[in-house]
Amino acid sequence: MSEAIREFFAGKTVGILGYGREGKSTHAFLRRHFPEMPIVIADKVPLNISDSNVRLLCGENYLDILKQCDICIKTPGVPLRGVLIPATVHITCQTDLFLRFADCVTIGVTGSKGKTTTTTLIYLMLKASGAEALLMGNMGLPVLDCLEEATGKTACIEMSSHQLQFTAKSPHIAVWTNLYEEHLDHYDGGFIGYAAAKANICLHQTAQDYFISNASQDLQALTDISGCKANRITVSPNENKRNAFLDTLYGLSPRLKGEHNRQDIYYAATAALLAGATEDGIRQALRDFEGIPHRMDLLGTYAGIRWVDDCITTIPEGVLLTVDALEDVDTLIIGGQDRGLDYHTFAKGLASRPLRNLVCLPDTGYAIADLPALRESGKTIIRCDTMIDAIATSLAHTAPGKICLLSPAAASYNRYKNFEEKGAHFKACIEELTDA
Repeated sequence: MSEAIREFFAGKTVGILGYGREGKSTHAFLRRHFPEMPIVIADKVPLNISDSNVRLLCGENYLDILKQCDICIKTPGVPLRGVLIPATVHITCQTDLFLRFADCVTIGVTGSKGKTTTTTLIYLMLKASGAEALLMGNMGLPVLDCLEEATGKTACIEMSSHQLQFTAKSPHIAVWTNLYEEHLDHYDGGFIGYAAAKANICLHQTAQDYFISNASQDLQALTDISGCKANRITVSPNENKRNAFLDTLYGLSPRLKGEHNRQDIYYAATAALLAGATEDGIRQALRDFEGIPHRMDLLGTYAGIRWVDDCITTIPEGVLLTVDALEDVDTLIIGGQDRGLDYHTFAKGLASRPLRNLVCLPDTGYAIADLPALRESGKTIIRCDTMIDAIATSLAHTAPGKICLLSPAAASYNRYKNFEEKGAHFKACIEELTDA
């Protein structure tokens, strides 16, 4: 471990706020390097941790940890909306610590949609080019689990807005795919706070760094990134259509259909080339790409219906792009946690698509079903309370040979731990009702 990390924590009271996946990872990291360090761990739910040097702060007053620590390492899932943060505490997170102290090249990817696909493609392109690369971050592997292993390699990191909110250092290569309304319930100022959190991916870059963004979306009009000092590269199929190499890439992977996936391919190839990937390696990675779980994931054909899990898509814009890319969607299952998004434009978009059936789950599905654009669309709109009811309804209404698509346009936390659990339940219900 570097001396810089020891100096960062030396003489400080250290706390971990939130004990989910990242919180547990942070605890393990600190114990690997500071076996005797006193740590305060706070969570809203009761905890039972076997560590004599840990003091627990659980229950309704768990945020009092902010008054009891010099350094607080926050887990992404803990919102601080409306919380007055004392001037005496320095809030950091795993992403921030990794960017500060990892001895490696860092590539960070954020965006309202497309960040998992783009990050994964960059990693695969580098690996196929013979580079030593690691894949980590928001898709499931906490970055501090990889800190020691990353030395001398290239870290490909998916970064959510939650992981960027308290980050004061930016990656060497930053990719910002797009920005749409999401997580409005998590930030002070709603969309303004959400956008400002994401902006940390580029605001701390230097003139030796690179910032890749969407040529079709003016980020500066949505949030202040005027302080970004990096070399700016804008990417989109329209802007780069004369790029002979990029133009050869779309179509190499049957799992990357639609214009949004074409855009993700362009982002990934641009970043991978900057990090040392070869053109042959990039092409090979696309040919070998096996897809992203829960992202346009064809589960199979059961009862004559093609079932597609797109549970990772939690914003309306992404759902419409998926419907367009798949083309044969007859039934769409939507609905999840209400985060304050405006669904009127989404309803108009659904009304204009050729899909016939809309199966609506709580909570947002019910609200969307009531919007005038859908009520007047002539589509069959059915409210279901549970996933098993939604599958039974889809079996009864979906035309043979067509697609039933689960693409929620909302987060899953109202009934599930995460989108992975919801997607797994979708598959289990299909198997139960079709005897697959």
